[in-house]
Amino acid sequence: MSEPSVRSPGLRKLREGKGFSAGELRAAGLTLKEAEGLGLRVDRRRRSVHSWNVEVLRKLRLNARRSGERRE
Repeated sequence: MSEPSVRSPGLRKLREGKGFSAGELRAAGLTLKEAEGLGLRVDRRRRSVHSWNVEVLRKLRLNARRSGERRE
């Protein structure tokens, strides 16, 4: 499972985040319910939108839809 990445305020290094922001989910074309269905963590306090997290979410969405097509 992919984890969200955020930048530390002081050191500006990437670290693991507590969840994806709602803005990142919207930018990737996911709703909150879809994210919960995929088992993704959502941090409702975060307001930032990081491009690298949006790309991760887009890949997860495509993989989930592909695997859903195989099941049918």
